[in-house]
Amino acid sequence: MAVEYHCCETNFFISIVVIILLVLFAGLMSGLTLGLMSLSIVDLEVLSKSGTPQDRKHAAKIMPVVKKQHLLLCTLLICNAAAMEALPIFLDSLITAWGAILVSVTLILLFGEIIPQSICSRYGLAIGASVAPIVRVLVWICFPVAYPISKFLDFILGDGHVALFRRAELKTLVYLHGNEAGKGGELTHDETTIISGALELTEKKAKDAMNPISQIFAIDINAILDRDLMTKILEKGHSRVPVYYEKPTNIIGLILVKNLLTIHPDDKVPVKSVTIRRIPRVPEDMPLYDILNEFQKGHSHMTVVVKQRILAEQQSAHGDDVRVEIDGANVNEKSVRSLNPKQRSRSLASSSNSSKSGVSRKWSREGVEDILHIDENPLPIASEEEEAVGIITMEDVIEELLQEEIFDETDHQEDK
Repeated sequence: MAVEYHCCETNFFISIVVIILLVLFAGLMSGLTLGLMSLSIVDLEVLSKSGTPQDRKHAAKIMPVVKKQHLLLCTLLICNAAAMEALPIFLDSLITAWGAILVSVTLILLFGEIIPQSICSRYGLAIGASVAPIVRVLVWICFPVAYPISKFLDFILGDGHVALFRRAELKTLVYLHGNEAGKGGELTHDETTIISGALELTEKKAKDAMNPISQIFAIDINAILDRDLMTKILEKGHSRVPVYYEKPTNIIGLILVKNLLTIHPDDKVPVKSVTIRRIPRVPEDMPLYDILNEFQKGHSHMTVVVKQRILAEQQSAHGDDVRVEIDGANVNEKSVRSLNPKQRSRSLASSSNSSKSGVSRKWSREGVEDILHIDENPLPIASEEEEAVGIITMEDVIEELLQEEIFDETDHQEDK
């Protein structure tokens, strides 16, 4: 009798220990399911490269485990289900059937679901890194069952869960990280404004940032640099002044105001005797990023924005099936939009002085001198294929990037 009582007592304590271990194991699997599956590959890459030293270590440990998300999900759910199914078996040997059901549901709900998921939702990175070796062992144990199911999920849902933000979502995320949003963000107003401006710049075209041709201060190439004209140029305060021929819409070049320092007003030097630099021409639908890339090359910080008349007529007559010349080959206009920014900027930008050869959609300065030689070549006349609609400078593009006006000394004087 004593031996039988001792065996029963031993089995009782063994069952209690097993029940506690099953509840803890089920809770761990449930918590890891929420904690690890909520961490995307992108989140872990960000933490591994720019997180705190502790976060970098945790992310490096978790990354190999989370890479195959469907296999990890199947493993955790299989282990969780096995623990919950085994729990009533051990409880049934201690209490009645209805009591086993009641106790198992209470234990699983409280200690296997609510508490573990609450903890892992906040400390999932640290807990996941701590038990990563255990999870790897469980993956290998459940591999024969979990792998086929995971491959089926990969086939149905796809194996890549990329959690990259869309442009609009990224702008909202940046705003929420600003200190003005009241959510404890560290980004200042200027930082959030510039980041938002950089994200919006890709959607803006030359026509969105240009100065209309009617508001442009330009001088005639046949004008005389007398005292009145020199005074007017200085009052405008621009470093570059466009030069036109015959009519203000036919802009053929520009002069640097610093080149006028050696000219005396009483000499009445004609404008065409001053060094006139060529000015590039860009279509009105050219993206601002492409224009900014061309400005960085240093050939010019001012361009003429043109509207293609013939191209517009062809589009209205033939729809979007318009062919343009790119590097000597005729291609469809639609294919131009699929090019990368550098290819698109080379193909869509217009070169200056293209009245006889038709519309050139290429801004290329290779092999072309920046100085306009008036004595050797006839002055270019306005082309019938295109119409100048405005001027855009590097300052205009930077203002769109900063989303704020840039005021210089002359602007403040005019405001006063």
